[in-house]
Amino acid sequence: MIPLGDENPTLHRPVAVYILIGMNLLIWGAVQGWGNADDLARSYCLYALVPGDLLNVVAPGTTFPVGREWLCQVTPAQPIESIFTSMFMHGGWFHLLGNLLFLWVFGDNVEDIMGTGRFFVFYVLCGVGAALAQIVSDPGSTIPMVGASGAIGGVMGAYALSFPRARIHLWFIITVISVPAILVLGYWFAIQLFSGVSTIDQRGGGVAFWAHIGGFVSGLVLVFAFRQPALVEARRAFLQGQAPRRQPNHRWP
Repeated sequence: MIPLGDENPTLHRPVAVYILIGMNLLIWGAVQGWGNADDLARSYCLYALVPGDLLNVVAPGTTFPVGREWLCQVTPAQPIESIFTSMFMHGGWFHLLGNLLFLWVFGDNVEDIMGTGRFFVFYVLCGVGAALAQIVSDPGSTIPMVGASGAIGGVMGAYALSFPRARIHLWFIITVISVPAILVLGYWFAIQLFSGVSTIDQRGGGVAFWAHIGGFVSGLVLVFAFRQPALVEARRAFLQGQAPRRQPNHRWP
């Protein structure tokens, strides 16, 4: 199921969402070479999160593969900054565009109740929560972790809690359906949880399910601290017809 938009108006332009999309695209091009295999491998070695390296669990000098022809070498201690740099990198075009689509569909409404600065901090903290969850799930792993999925999972958690009845338009098989956000996002979280538990004893590359889970739960918790009552009330007033609409949201023909 691919989200195409929602029926959830906003009052403010989602500046932070624009900036985050721009940052991810800029890093994809400038650091990861628009998906060039050699540039991707080099970026993983330098900026991806490797739990076993970060925690100094794996012996320095140990090598692990990234791609078909590259090997990375474990350093004495990976910089803590990798927790942050990893959340702005991706593994391929589908990974990047899929993440940015979810950020575009769900991010603007969450920013609308937080404000630009608060939303940006919220996003980064959700990414940190996602990284910590993945580290705890396998602290000795030498599999590089990259992607904005964990941080965006936090945005989805905040959306599910704040707008559970908002209608989400989904591309489903060969048609478009409209369902409540709580159903879409609850189903997504259930899949992540089932997959995470099912693969907890397995080793190998793939989807960082526990990062998704950690990000989603972080969003559920942090939304209470980051949403601003005045902005929430402004939205409520608008929906009750007491305020003019200042910024259109996703519209479905």
